[in-house]
Amino acid sequence: MGKFNKTGKKGMPELNTSSLPDLIFTMLFFFMIVTTMREVTMKVQFKAPQATELEKLEKKSLVTFIYMGKPTQELQAKMGAETRIQLNDRFADVSEVQDYIYQERENMKEEDQPFMQVSLKVDKDTKMGIVTDVKQALRQSYALNINYSAAQRQ
Repeated sequence: MGKFNKTGKKGMPELNTSSLPDLIFTMLFFFMIVTTMREVTMKVQFKAPQATELEKLEKKSLVTFIYMGKPTQELQAKMGAETRIQLNDRFADVSEVQDYIYQERENMKEEDQPFMQVSLKVDKDTKMGIVTDVKQALRQSYALNINYSAAQRQ
């Protein structure tokens, strides 16, 4: 018969962490799937006008956005309350629209460049004068495929 020796100290067993990496990667994948990243920080107020006949854009990678509206409340003290044009993350003048379109076209793949679309995200209270000026600049830069962003009318 064997003897059992009880001279050793009993302690807490170590915590099993072998499944911890699986849990972390599962959470990481979950957050990667459900999180949407905003590409542009909005510096203008934008309330989409309502429309009845809407089409969803097929390939968003071919779309270049131009935002028009009044600056946000934080920027109105610095920039004023008149309608401004936002290209990516900066304010711009109508004269800068052509260069912006050329730059965006250069950043696209060569086979996608003829299919480039420009989407105008114009606040519903914006006057048509500035929209017409932007459309003229787009015409001069041969960006002829233009659409307007709108919300579905209820």
